[in-house]
Parts: sequence; C-alpha cells; structure tokens
Amino acid sequence: MKSLSLLSALVFLFVSGVTVAFGQSGASAEPALSPSNKYFTDVLLIDQDGKSQRLYSDLIKGRVVIVNAMFTTCVSVCPMMNHNMQMIQERLGDRLGKDVVMLSFTVDPANDTPPALKAYAAKFQAKPGWYFLTGKKESLEFALRKFGQHVENRDDHTTLIIIGNDRTGLWKKAFGMAKTAALIEVVETVLNDTAADAK
Repeated sequence: MKSLSLLSALVFLFVSGVTVAFGQSGASAEPALSPSNKYFTDVLLIDQDGKSQRLYSDLIKGRVVIVNAMFTTCVSVCPMMNHNMQMIQERLGDRLGKDVVMLSFTVDPANDTPPALKAYAAKFQAKPGWYFLTGKKESLEFALRKFGQHVENRDDHTTLIIIGNDRTGLWKKAFGMAKTAALIEVVETVLNDTAADAK
C-alpha cells in the first residue's frame, strides 16, 4: 500500500509539473505579428534628435503616416515638396504626433546626420510628430524600399508622398509638388477612412 501511495504521489507530481510548465509556456507566448508589422518590421532608424525609432512599432503602428523622400542639400524639388509637407502639418493641428505622423526619409545618409536633419527641419518649422529619418545605410534603404522610395542616386528620388492608414489598411500616393489643397484632400480621405471599423 505504501508503494502504491508513493507511486500515486509521483504521478501526481509529474502531471502537475507538466501542467505548470505548459501553462507558463502558454502565458509567455508572444502574440502573432500583424501583416503590417511583418511587412515593415522594426528596422531601426534615427530621427533628427538622435533618437532610435523602430519603423513599425514606434512610427507606424495604429497611425496614419505621411511619407516622403528628400535630402538636405537638395535645391530642386525638395524645398517645394517639404513646403507642402509643412502646410499639411499646419492642417493636422493637434493630431500630429498622436494619430498621425509625418516621416521624411533622407536618401543621403552619408551627409544627412541627425544635426543636419534637425537644422533642416527647423527651416520648415517641424513640430513633434514630423520625423526626419536617417540611419545605417542598409536600414534606411530597407525602409525606403518598403515605401517604394529607394533610389541608387540621391538626385533620382521620387516626388511622391505616400499616405497610409495602418488601422484600416488604406494607402494612397500623391504628387508631392501638387497644389497644397489637393494634397490635403488626399490626406484627409486616408485620415478619415473607417473601412476597418465597419467590418
């Protein structure tokens, strides 16, 4: 009887241990990544303040993003395009930095250091929520490719502005040198999209 009782106790302890082990494993399992997270990933970039930013988790997740490519010594299309970005910023008001962010990626990371980007951002009175981004060459190129903005030669960068709503999945592109009113109209259609909420 003592042997039987000991065997029963050992079986109980074994089963209890397995249950606890599996319970702990299940509790620590990481949630599945969203399709957007898988696509953009958390590649690290650096903003104009020298702060590291994860592309998806820190900048895109749950927000509307307005994206363009530029470099600080550009004297052709960049000033006009970023002037339009500045006007969009003014229209966004208090929403900027909360549910909307603006991301300006340099295509010249060798020269566009955080201090250079900060000085450039000041020319357009950039407010919190408008990020001027640089980083390691391979990280920056990866991010630019995700937005269809990568070029081999900095002078060949596009003049497109990409506007996306991570919550609803609506993405649009617009000509960055169009009239400001036309650009704002496109931004607002993405900003006010509720397609996912209706599902």
